[in-house]
Amino acid sequence: MDAHALQDSWDQVTKHGEQVPLYFYSHLFVSHPEVRPMFPLSMSHQRDKFVGALGRIVSHADQLDKDAPFLRHLGRDHRKYAVQAAHYDAVGASLCATLMHFLGNAWDADLAADWTAAYQVVARLMVEAAETSSETSPDWWDAEVLVAERRTMDLTLLTVRPRSPFRYRPGQSISMEIPQRPRQWRYFSPANAPRPDGSIDLHVQQIDGGQVSPAVVRSLKAGDVVKLGAPVGERLTRRDGDPKDLLLVAGGTGLAPLLAVLEEIDLEWQREGIGPMVHLLHGVRMPWHLYDRPRLREVARTRPWFDYTEVVSDDMSYPGTRGKVGTVAARQHLFGRTAMVCGGPQMVAHTLEQLAAAGMQPEHIRYEHFYYAAAGEHADGPGQETSSDDQAPPPQLAVPNTAIDPVRSLSAEDARARRRQSLRIPRSAG
Repeated sequence: MDAHALQDSWDQVTKHGEQVPLYFYSHLFVSHPEVRPMFPLSMSHQRDKFVGALGRIVSHADQLDKDAPFLRHLGRDHRKYAVQAAHYDAVGASLCATLMHFLGNAWDADLAADWTAAYQVVARLMVEAAETSSETSPDWWDAEVLVAERRTMDLTLLTVRPRSPFRYRPGQSISMEIPQRPRQWRYFSPANAPRPDGSIDLHVQQIDGGQVSPAVVRSLKAGDVVKLGAPVGERLTRRDGDPKDLLLVAGGTGLAPLLAVLEEIDLEWQREGIGPMVHLLHGVRMPWHLYDRPRLREVARTRPWFDYTEVVSDDMSYPGTRGKVGTVAARQHLFGRTAMVCGGPQMVAHTLEQLAAAGMQPEHIRYEHFYYAAAGEHADGPGQETSSDDQAPPPQLAVPNTAIDPVRSLSAEDARARRRQSLRIPRSAG
């Protein structure tokens, strides 16, 4: 398998832009009309996912076996669409037809053989993962909406409860389909550690022009039944009892998975009387986006191991800490800490850049790397909000660095003093 030939041919094909996925899906639906009902009526989001996933696979064509975890995730994830092994043959045939159409005379026997070999490896890994996971879990979980609370003008807090056991780890994400938008799945992160009653909190921000989030915010109500996909992601999770101190950096509703991690740590402090020190920074554009401020301030008041800093970027009249949350995070005490970063692509990229510039080693900075671009690509935008729907947040005006108020860093001496207290914390942060 000639990886260079695969990458070069794909580069040539992508020059045709949106015509590539349009041709692919037209060929697929004409040659195999039985698969059309598996897809949403609007294909714009699906086309974007196709191009992104295929580009990632091709760019790693020389190490597909090393990239197996990503491919296995795709295979397991596609079970919720009722994808069967036979469907992979249809997709492979339409993929080759698309490549032949756009490459013209460059599509020869050798290149066709390389693409076929690469696709066979991909399909095998995905099918095997789907078959293995089907032995222990359903294709999806039905979950009842218990609470749908409109917290701000564009944010709804949901509480759902799966009807069968659903296991996840704090910091993971789950996909959800709502009855108002069939076959349109979107990823959200549980905002709580697993509970005895199985209920899950989700934070959903409305994205202008989105296909799903407006329906969640405006229309989803208690009593509705949604579908949940299997949990994914490991980078924002931690080992049970891990004593490493944490710097949690959230943008907008990127707060949700970090709240789940925070609640997990709070439960450890209650059980053991000792645990990691935690500093959470929540960055938003305007003060009213600090939607969980009362609870987090109360947690900071009652837990000696927890510090909480609010950071507002776009309101020059805000009396607290102003600026980009990544810049403020880089001014904290970083030695001996692990940073967990979650938010929109621009916010994450800028935060990674700032933490690295402040001397934090890459192995101590955790984020879901397959969701975000490299830091330098988005360094100019603050990106304080996270997008939960099918499009990126709109560009924003940057706030000059002069607007940033310094925040007192937590010293190593303070951290050690707090840990020596070995206090049992009175109640859960959740």
